Order: sequence, then structure tokens, then C-alpha cells
Amino acid sequence: MSGNAVEFADIHDELRAVARDVLASPDTVELTGGRLADLGWLGLEIPDESGGAGASFAETAIVLEEFGRAAAGGYLGAALGAGTCALVADVAGRDELLRELAAGEAITAVALVAAADDCSGSSPFRLREGSGGLLLSGRAEFVPDVTSADRVLLLADDPDGVPVIVAAEVDALACTAQPVLDETRTFGLVTADDVAVQDDSVWRFAGNPDAAVRRLRDRAALSIGCDSLGLAAAMLDATTEYVAVREQFGRPVGSFQAVKHACADMLVRLTIARHLVADAVRQSVEDTPDAWVAVSMAKSYACAAAVEIAGKAMQLHGGFGYTWESGIHRYHKRAMLNRALFGSPAAHRRRLAERYSITTPEELPAPNPR
Repeated sequence: MSGNAVEFADIHDELRAVARDVLASPDTVELTGGRLADLGWLGLEIPDESGGAGASFAETAIVLEEFGRAAAGGYLGAALGAGTCALVADVAGRDELLRELAAGEAITAVALVAAADDCSGSSPFRLREGSGGLLLSGRAEFVPDVTSADRVLLLADDPDGVPVIVAAEVDALACTAQPVLDETRTFGLVTADDVAVQDDSVWRFAGNPDAAVRRLRDRAALSIGCDSLGLAAAMLDATTEYVAVREQFGRPVGSFQAVKHACADMLVRLTIARHLVADAVRQSVEDTPDAWVAVSMAKSYACAAAVEIAGKAMQLHGGFGYTWESGIHRYHKRAMLNRALFGSPAAHRRRLAERYSITTPEELPAPNPR
């Protein structure tokens, strides 16, 4: 391992330890934008000149995982906001928002998809030319943290069909809280019906717009994968601790072979998910050509595994696992929602399968002359 790798490993371990300690505190529910900014989490990926740390998604992924481990909310929207700003061209409004976000003076939400299980669909909003300027229309579901946000970054198509980001004030849109099974986070429905938009609120992507949109959607999907990884790890830890002290027939239930096998299966699933998520994070940071493949593999597997692990944790806790006091239901519900957000496992598997699809005879591989 190189010196730089060791240095980053130490930094990551310290970041993970601090995040776990803070999120384990009883005051977790009071983690406001100012508190998150003081911790430096809002500005992890924001450049130094804008008041941030100048880090990468690798560091943000660690914090996202710890939020999942603690079943805490309030960070996903801001993390997506910083990532979105990093993909658009330099404009005054973007730089101002980055400074406000790093200082905790503004909280963002990002509306990317029309439906929860969409992983590669079209933009949920449209811009058209009106008599007085640009008009915005569209609808996006399950927008994280929008009910507590100041600004909303909307993925839209401009009048020419080119993807852009529209930076809008929350008050200018119709934002409605969206009740979900998971009570640990907040989501909202965002709609716009011919809302007037200023030209300087339309931000162009730097580079290829379609590639930038793909990266943005992949980032959202991978963020949910990180969250699922954290909550799955929490469920495995809670289960192994419980079966070690819970006794039945005069011995700990963890000593029974069936329980051992169940815990081992949970560990195997978690280990595979951890490797897939780590590889997807690495490829996303390096922006490799096949990063989207790693993201879809990680998202589909980690989110499905988290549902299974949380469900198994509930079973291995016995009758107590089905009570409100156990708290396991919070993780199970969160895992089930994660499974659908930004592309279900089935949707991501279809996306992966498309790269192997052969539709014409010309695309068939040449016969082996042997």
C-alpha cells in the first residue's frame, strides 16, 4: 500500500469514527444544517475557495453509510446538492450556492426522477419559451429533504431538449410532504405548472450533458447503496450481540447451529455488498468508463441484501424483534424504501442486461474458424 493510500485510509477511519460517534448521540435528531456544516460534512466536496474541504465522493460515501447505520436523516439532499453543483459549468449562482451550503446557510434538495424506481428515464421537468421568458413544468416524486430545503435543483430539458439544472426557490414550486413507510427521513412531491424561470437560474452541465445526467443519477443510486450498506451492518451487529446474551434452554441462542448459519449468511451478504459498494465508489470517483456498471451492481445487490438482513435480524430477535421497542422495524422499513429509490434491483439488472443485448445479425460475434 502506497503512502498516499495509507494516509487516506487513516483519514477515512477518523471520519468514520467521528461520524459514528456523533450519530450515536441522543442529539442526532437535532442535526440542523448549521450543525452539519460545523462538522464539515456539508462542504466535503465543495472546493476550498468556496469554503469547503475539497474532498471527493469517497469521503461523502463514508458519512452516507454512517447515516444509514444510525437510521438518521437530513443529509442525503445536501450531499446530492453538492454533487450536482460539481457537474455544472461555473456560474455566479452556483458558486454562491456552494458557499452558502458549506457554511450551512442554505439546504438543498435535488429532484432527479419522476418516479421512485426510475434509474435511467427522461428528465422530470421541461422548459418552454413563453411570452415573458422561460416557463417550467413537471413533476418529481420522493425528493429527499425537500420539505426542509431552501433551494431545489431540478433536472429539466431546455426548449431544445438538452438536459439542464434549474435552481429554484422552494416557495416558487408546489412542494408537498410525501408520507412513506420509512419514518427516519422526509421526502416530498415537487410539481411545477408553467412557473416563470429566470435565465440565470438555468445552469448548463460542464461537458457532455447526457454523460453528466448519467453520473448524477448514478450518484443518487450509489448514495442509497451506501445507506443500505450502513443499515445492514447495524442490523448484523445488533443481531450478533443479541443472540450472544439471549438464552433459551439454559444456553445462548447464538450457540445453536441454525442461528450460527443464519448469522453467517448475513455476514456473507454484507461482505459482498461492501466490496461492490467500495468498487462502485472508487470507479465513480475516478470516473471510469464502466462506472455505471459498478453502480448498478452495487445498488441492486446492497439494497436487496439490506432488506434480507434486516428481515433476518427481526426473526433472530424472536418475539422482541417484532415489538416497537426493538427499533428493528425502523431499519427494515428504511431498507425497503431504499430498495425502490433511484431504481429497483430489477430496474438496475435490466440496465445491466442491456449492455449484452444483441438485436441484429450484424452484431452477432464472428464464428470461430476452428
